[in-house]
Amino acid sequence: MRLKKIISFQGTIQCVTGIAVRGAGGDLGIGGADSEVIKNPLTGEPYIPGSSLKGKMRSQLERKYGARRYDRRAMEFINVTDQPCGCGEKDCPICTLFGAHMNPGAKSAPTRILVRDCEMTDAFRAQVEQLPPERGSYLEVKGENIIDRQTGAAKSPRFIERVPAGASFSLNILLQIMEGDDEEKLTALVREGLALVADSYLGSSGSRGYGQVRFDYTVEEKAV
Repeated sequence: MRLKKIISFQGTIQCVTGIAVRGAGGDLGIGGADSEVIKNPLTGEPYIPGSSLKGKMRSQLERKYGARRYDRRAMEFINVTDQPCGCGEKDCPICTLFGAHMNPGAKSAPTRILVRDCEMTDAFRAQVEQLPPERGSYLEVKGENIIDRQTGAAKSPRFIERVPAGASFSLNILLQIMEGDDEEKLTALVREGLALVADSYLGSSGSRGYGQVRFDYTVEEKAV
């Protein structure tokens, strides 16, 4: 199967509300946040891993269109909700775009989408650098607690590190179009995946107001 062309989705991710994409954790000093966002270890700057955006796009599309795997005992495809789609069939748009889950012999291979890590934009970096030193930060720490319903008292306080509302990150997605692919259908699926993420949330704690984002991008063809 030969590569025909590459379609590039280039733009920005705008944080409408604070966003928290968790890191692996580490040593937290006294008074530090209970949960930290992921950061570049060389610069200390936050970023959004491409895997996080890709995974959220996939999960939202699978919620809409469903996911399947092949049941060897029943010798048929069955619907699943506890894992990504792994049917690997050529007519499966999910497996074609994102790859078939735990199915190395998938007929749909190879994976068509490449999602790069989303770095901070120069505009966001410049915005923070213009602030007074005591206010200039790429991050915020949000305090939360649980309210005792009988006494009305706050308990179990926790401090969550977030990227603040107004931050922006780069968006760089490449869609590989192979010979025989339905280019229009795959392009529309990427657009739909981004729209579904925008209508949901990115990162954690979306039900508490975190992670609302907006995508601003252009689509261009690249010759190969």
